[in-house]
Amino acid sequence: QVQLVESGGGLVQAGGSLRLSCAASGSIFSINTMGWYRQAPGKQRELVAAITRGGVTNYGDSVKGRFTMFRDSIGNTVYLQMNSLKPEDTAVYYCNALNQLGRLVWGQGTQVTVSQ
Repeated sequence: QVQLVESGGGLVQAGGSLRLSCAASGSIFSINTMGWYRQAPGKQRELVAAITRGGVTNYGDSVKGRFTMFRDSIGNTVYLQMNSLKPEDTAVYYCNALNQLGRLVWGQGTQVTVSQ
């Protein structure tokens, strides 16, 4: 079983930066892919970024060139560096982990608010 805890959300002005963290514990050896998703009020949850066990990353179109996902050397914490933030980036950001058996685990979410 994998547990995920996100941190790093908050309030920032447009053009600013934030870094989110997602710490995984438990059966981290079983994780294939970790991802960041976000959900704004009244909208569907959307992919922000994902990283595979091999380190391959992919990003949602709306964040390409502004956000970077990376992980620590041990591999149990992933980060989302968010630069040039826009008001439309305001959402609850969720971390998830997909294991080798196809089981998907979600964190509790962290609020990011970008003001004008």
